[in-house]
Amino acid sequence: MGNTSVNDGTIDAVVIGGGPAGSAAATMLAAKGWRVTLLERRRFPRDHVGESLLPASMPILEELGAMPAVREAGFLTKWGATMVWGRDPGPWSWYFKETSREYPHAYQVWRPQFDQILLENARANGVDVREGHRAAEIMFNSGRASGVRFVSDEGHRGEIAVRFVVDASGQSALLASRSGARRWDPFFQNLAVYTYFSGVEPLLEPDSNNIFIEAYQHGWVWSIPLHTGWTSVGAVVDNRTGQEGIRRLGARAFLAGQLSQTNHTSDRLRAAAWAAQPQVVRDWSYSAERLAGPGYVIAGDAACFVDPLFSSGVHLALMSGVMAAAYAATALKQDERTDEAPILESAAQVYQELYFKEYRQFREMARLFYSSNLTAESYFWEARRITDTEEYSPRQSFIQAVAGQPPRGYERAVLERGDAPGQFISSVRTVESDRAERARRMSALHSDTQRNQLLWAVPRLADGVTVSRRPILGAGEFVWGYTLNSVSQPEGTPCSQLVASLVSLVDGRTPVATLVERLGQGLDQTSRGQLETAVTRTVEILYIDGTIERLGTG
Repeated sequence: MGNTSVNDGTIDAVVIGGGPAGSAAATMLAAKGWRVTLLERRRFPRDHVGESLLPASMPILEELGAMPAVREAGFLTKWGATMVWGRDPGPWSWYFKETSREYPHAYQVWRPQFDQILLENARANGVDVREGHRAAEIMFNSGRASGVRFVSDEGHRGEIAVRFVVDASGQSALLASRSGARRWDPFFQNLAVYTYFSGVEPLLEPDSNNIFIEAYQHGWVWSIPLHTGWTSVGAVVDNRTGQEGIRRLGARAFLAGQLSQTNHTSDRLRAAAWAAQPQVVRDWSYSAERLAGPGYVIAGDAACFVDPLFSSGVHLALMSGVMAAAYAATALKQDERTDEAPILESAAQVYQELYFKEYRQFREMARLFYSSNLTAESYFWEARRITDTEEYSPRQSFIQAVAGQPPRGYERAVLERGDAPGQFISSVRTVESDRAERARRMSALHSDTQRNQLLWAVPRLADGVTVSRRPILGAGEFVWGYTLNSVSQPEGTPCSQLVASLVSLVDGRTPVATLVERLGQGLDQTSRGQLETAVTRTVEILYIDGTIERLGTG
């Protein structure tokens, strides 16, 4: 077996893993001119589960330049999901178009083909893609990641010295697992057994391309139609129960037994044939403690993975790949901009906060769905319920994930179809009714006289609202900007300088007109009028959102 070493300073970054996260990170870095090598232990196409995408991934695929190839691949268009879950024993559906006009659909993808599209897209953008190269170790020098040791599938060993490492090594989680920094989720503790069938009876139109999810006594099953004519079918059960059953019966007999206990899925499989041997995925809900540090960043499944109920895996991978590339670019520019070096430590914290914010939203929604399925009495569902003894403050992030953030399409279904804890439902309705009342008050401000009344109103911020100067995502890197922070959004939401300046001046005693004067010092009359319009409109938005708690009279 030979040994090779690359240490000529020609490589800026090594990306470990050629899945969606690694391909996305490598593509974004290479497109910005960085010299990138990607190490992928398998040779593509390779098998992978997780076929159902979300509309939130569509703009990311467009940003990567991969969308034309995805459209041309012939994948089935996914318009929503159909479920047997909650109080109603019959199937019900929700559709992306109800909450997203720009991206009313996603795709059901054949992962070997989809992942290869992303990898080839990285190669087309200038990435040095090396398939059949397994990253064996990430090297550190004085606490900083400095290179990667690898083994090729021909047995050659080598190492690459680089300035930055992106760990997108998937569920093997090279950095997190070897450092003991991976934490398993105590709530889910599930196991999945899945396979592919041909000849599965489709759902009725317009739901024929939907993912179908059915709860049953011991867990839940999915079925995802694919353009190949196959259907991905899997069962999610308790980890311990699943392992015992598979050990006793074998994976195929165990899965067949679970599917036979369903009502609708088993009916759709009556004339279907097994097209592949079952696969088992264990212990797949976890997160790493630290996602970025000196010379490295962790992305995709290497960073965290949450229960697959909402098909979040590919979306989290793509999103984190883009953000990881931005952090890597920020780090690579550090030597060129030593005056801005302090941004890097803050950017690492922001990267982790942004990633975990998205991760937690999927996790909490999955917890809510599990807890709201009270029709099945079994150990599986009893162990995954949320009780009314838990805290559900209307201003906490759990509530805001449902009532205050851009909807994904299934939030209302949770409340309408499930049987969620009463205190949770009450808290959500409190937030929503309060917001509706604020919007009603603002909608009355149409005439000039009424708008003048707003100019003399005295805004007061809600408790915990602050403005911070911190890194935000810019054009392919982290740059200094402003975030609006609150009790429900402690990690902050990026905001304009106008919003930051306005909020910093609000003291609960000063009317809006005076705030306009302070912000508009030195402006001519025309610019002053434009500023007044912008400030009053901003005050309206912040009031409806709850950032401004009230508009008093002085």
